[in-house]
Amino acid sequence: MTTPPGDGALSSAAPARRLATSDGTLELGGRRGPLIMGIVNATPDSFSDAGFHQTLPERVALAAAQLADGAALIDIGGESGTTDRPAVSAEEEIARVVPVIRAVRAELDARISVDTYKPSVARAAIGAGASIVNDVSGLRDLELADVCAQTGAGLVLMHTIAPPKQRLHDRALDGRIVDEVRRFLAQRIELALARGVRPEQLMIDPGPDFSKTPAQSIDVLRSLGALHELGYPLLLAVSRKDFVGALTGRPPRERLGGTLGAVAHGLRAGAHMLRLHDVASAHDFLTVLAALEGTDGIDPALQLEDRLRWARAGVAATPRPSA
Repeated sequence: MTTPPGDGALSSAAPARRLATSDGTLELGGRRGPLIMGIVNATPDSFSDAGFHQTLPERVALAAAQLADGAALIDIGGESGTTDRPAVSAEEEIARVVPVIRAVRAELDARISVDTYKPSVARAAIGAGASIVNDVSGLRDLELADVCAQTGAGLVLMHTIAPPKQRLHDRALDGRIVDEVRRFLAQRIELALARGVRPEQLMIDPGPDFSKTPAQSIDVLRSLGALHELGYPLLLAVSRKDFVGALTGRPPRERLGGTLGAVAHGLRAGAHMLRLHDVASAHDFLTVLAALEGTDGIDPALQLEDRLRWARAGVAATPRPSA
């Protein structure tokens, strides 16, 4: 995978922030472009990739490919966010994610986040090598904050008013969702700090699609930049989301173009980290944007390799299935 010419700096609105994890501290924002968080689902029923990457070697290979394509870390989850199936037990979730985390850490030396809202799963995942907990429940179980306080793992706090695995769209929040997201995140930050989590361990996520109609998600993302006032790095998780499908009329695996549109908006709003399925395409998008919007000089010797100059007749591109 090529890297952006110059230092790859983007004209981003992201203020400089730090995210402390149990695997070191990430420097975010400023002149740095956003980091890409790749996605590996250790589930049989993901909304966007059911049927792909069902074995441990396939999941490790997917993580390796995403890292090679430009991901800075890998988010591994063992319970699908789909609301038409019940939650799995903590024991089952541990059995799904721990082998993947252990293998990705050992074989690829990658930084890993675990997508879970269950304290026992988070503790087992951190023990296996994860260093960030991506909690899509909005810290519904405060013991999760205790786990992060005790281990030093980073903690992503996401807005949602719905319990995990439940669908809830409250139209009473129309016109008020932006204030609700800010109020909720500020409250959850205070709760996490009260449990001993250090401020530098926290990242916030406005939770597009989670307990939001497509229109509400769009309202929240239009006001994404205002969340910088809370003082924490922003995770933008817009990959293949329902609001993208509602706008484009496309199913999950055909939402790359719409996702990149949302990424472009997130860059202007100052997102520090991008959670994405299609890592290679997103990296290419950021590479070209960095070159065109950057102020660093471009090497006059920059050339296209002959092997990339044209497509040979009869040779079709075969995109690798992604998470």
